[in-house]
Amino acid sequence: MRVGELLTAGFLALLSLYLMWKSTELPIGYIAGTGPGGGAWPFWLSAIMLISCICIAINWWRGTSPASQSEDPVLDRHGWKSLIFVGGGIIVFVALISIISMYGAIAVFLFYYIWFLGRHGLILSLAISLITPVALFFFFEGAMQITMPSGLPFTDPVFNFLYEIIY
Repeated sequence: MRVGELLTAGFLALLSLYLMWKSTELPIGYIAGTGPGGGAWPFWLSAIMLISCICIAINWWRGTSPASQSEDPVLDRHGWKSLIFVGGGIIVFVALISIISMYGAIAVFLFYYIWFLGRHGLILSLAISLITPVALFFFFEGAMQITMPSGLPFTDPVFNFLYEIIY
């Protein structure tokens, strides 16, 4: 556990630094008349993640966190099983984006995660996995004017209907 905590914090800190550097390709400050630059959110969220990683490393060094005091393995049998099921779901989610759109992939992933992994009821799983992508669609496409990947042409009728509601 000790080594796993430090390696994870170190990996995420390096990822934070990379994302901060990459986000500076766009303006990260406030632009008068338009608001935050395109790189502002990624930069500052990555900075917060970096600060969190530094705090984890400090707690590890001081031995104040439970994981920093543990000699147990990072993942037991149940942990590996969970990692494979969640990681596999994320890989399928990413693969589905270009086929059934970002919103369709979100719906499938949420249903898989809530119903199959979470063992919640079918009605709740369907409700959340259908309402959430529609709400995200209205937020990103309508309010933020950010277009997400729409997938193959067979998804167009759904998007045309939702666009008619927005416009």
